[in-house]
Amino acid sequence: MKEQENMSISEKLNILADAAKYDVSCSSSGVERRGDGRGIGNSSRAGICHSFGADGRCISLLKILFTNECIFDCKYCMNRKSNDVRRACFTPEEVCNLTIQFYRRNYIEGLFLSSGIINNPTYTMEQLYRTVYLLRTKYYFQGYIHVKAIPGADAQIVEQMGLLADRMSVNLELPTAEGLSRLAPNKHRKNILTPMRQIQQGITQNKEELMVYRHAKSFVPAGQSTQMIIGATPESDYQLLMVAEKLYQRFDLKRVYYSAFVNVNEDKDLPSLPGGPPLLREHRLYQADWLLRFYGFEAGELLSEQKPNFNVLIDPKADWALRHLEYFPVEINRADYQTILRVPGIGVKSAQRIVKARRSGNLNFEHLKKIGVVLKRALFFITCNGKTMYPIRMNEDYITRNLISNEQGRRPSPDGLTYKQLSLFDDYHMGEEESQWKSII
Repeated sequence: MKEQENMSISEKLNILADAAKYDVSCSSSGVERRGDGRGIGNSSRAGICHSFGADGRCISLLKILFTNECIFDCKYCMNRKSNDVRRACFTPEEVCNLTIQFYRRNYIEGLFLSSGIINNPTYTMEQLYRTVYLLRTKYYFQGYIHVKAIPGADAQIVEQMGLLADRMSVNLELPTAEGLSRLAPNKHRKNILTPMRQIQQGITQNKEELMVYRHAKSFVPAGQSTQMIIGATPESDYQLLMVAEKLYQRFDLKRVYYSAFVNVNEDKDLPSLPGGPPLLREHRLYQADWLLRFYGFEAGELLSEQKPNFNVLIDPKADWALRHLEYFPVEINRADYQTILRVPGIGVKSAQRIVKARRSGNLNFEHLKKIGVVLKRALFFITCNGKTMYPIRMNEDYITRNLISNEQGRRPSPDGLTYKQLSLFDDYHMGEEESQWKSII
């Protein structure tokens, strides 16, 4: 504590901004609040922490911990109490001053505030609430604010915070209760889910109040999110997706974030990860999560107990399509929207454009290319007017090999050889097919 008294705000900022870097559940969306002319800032739909928002802009916010002191000893956390790291703690006024000064210099458009646990969860939540309350009432800051709800904190403080913050999040930390008890013995699943349920109920109730009382205060208008650490415990992709799906269904979450485990501590209960953090696996889980939220897929369709993990060499939608070739090829000029949406290489906007454009006439592959379809993936699964782009085999091995070639930046091979039958002569006929691929590469 004596060392902290002599610390400058700059030193605290260096420590506490660095300590916050492992928390990835920090994006904003769904809030449209313009400044009223009396305060500072506004919250229009935008991303944070160098993330893209709904309007396409890439902006950032001040992402810090209130303190990196913690009474818990989670084995995967750099800030656990048993670690010998330099500690720091802001005051509410210091956080307010930093936020305002960064905003005035046009560095940020909001604040992401989390914290280690000091004294107890309720005391920590009170400090976060005091900080946000000062920002809103003393400094009249009207920008975006995302705050962590501390599991185990008094419900009244969480409710009061919800009337000031745009988004709140409660980190699930680990996918299963077993993993949590092994790596974070001070945390309990019930304590995590309780504030998550409280926030959900508060949002639902607030929507009803706003329908009756136009000027009622908004409660967490941007919704809530959570984060799971990937790779610290042995759960499969199937288990992770099932957990995420249940969170979306039961708690109406805006986002579930997946954070590849980074081994920052020496502990026998932690995996060694010789290949480094599972970043590619994290990427595939985000792609699968997108399929759950926007493409009408269910976790049980993408994976199963018999096939519990994704093929990391290809994206999850293509992985699903290869296991369900009986649904393909899809005729672009006749298929309904939901069927088109399941074709690899066709996104939500492209599917909408296809349905709209074919009202004026039949589409061909050149039309699809202009619409924005990724033909190097889609061409294996679609026909236009009953014809494929070139003669292909509806064979899992053949299509897989070509999709992997696309992912790795190599020219795909239309010669019919499968990825299980590689030879020195695989590219012998590539020159004959050169003209067929120019339009899609």
